[in-house]
Amino acid sequence: MKLPVLHAVLFDAYGTLFDVYSVGLLAEQLYPGQGEALATAWRDKQIEYTRLVSMADPGGRRYRPFWELTRDALRYSSRRLGLSLTAEREERLMNQYRHLSAYPENREVLQALKARGVPTGILSNGDPAMLEIAVRSAGLQGLLEAVVSVEPLRCFKPDPRVYALGLQTLQRQRPELTARQVLFVSGNGWDAVGATWFGFTTFWLNRLGLPAEELGVRPTREGRNLHEVLALLGGEGARA
Repeated sequence: MKLPVLHAVLFDAYGTLFDVYSVGLLAEQLYPGQGEALATAWRDKQIEYTRLVSMADPGGRRYRPFWELTRDALRYSSRRLGLSLTAEREERLMNQYRHLSAYPENREVLQALKARGVPTGILSNGDPAMLEIAVRSAGLQGLLEAVVSVEPLRCFKPDPRVYALGLQTLQRQRPELTARQVLFVSGNGWDAVGATWFGFTTFWLNRLGLPAEELGVRPTREGRNLHEVLALLGGEGARA
């Protein structure tokens, strides 16, 4: 499939720019032999909870901030694995989630896009305070034109209203921008599918080499590293 001319890039945050499994390093120190299992279970339950609250009440009455659901998911996952989660350990793990490791190529890629005049932003389930700390900790301030949280909508991805909010935010500066002219980048296969259904041009950052979702749809492009985003927007692929 030939790519459209791309004018902007939206990135997912957690699992795309920030390594959600990096909490496993601290978890391994606290629970030797169980760190990876806890990190995996925690992430899975976190995403499950976002879907539950969105599906149970599309009107947003059951909405709770991503930070609260993240804490709930940690508590459940610890119990599920039979781990003793003291108040002190809980706070250490939650603080680690505030400062997740950023993937090493993030800054270089964002700097390159900025140098080309390509607007970039984050579109995330995270609430604003979480995203502000994560962006600051990764040293990405000044490289993103927008950091968009789902909080005003009181729902989570893959609700199409979330992707629409990302597009509307970009359109404040470029009213003529269409969904197809925006490249949405996510390290989460389900998120890339949701964005594709919405109408974005999509890049699934499949760092782990996972199989594609079996839903009758594929992201526009797939790769293993953010540098491949630059290749998609190189040459005739994009214009500012």
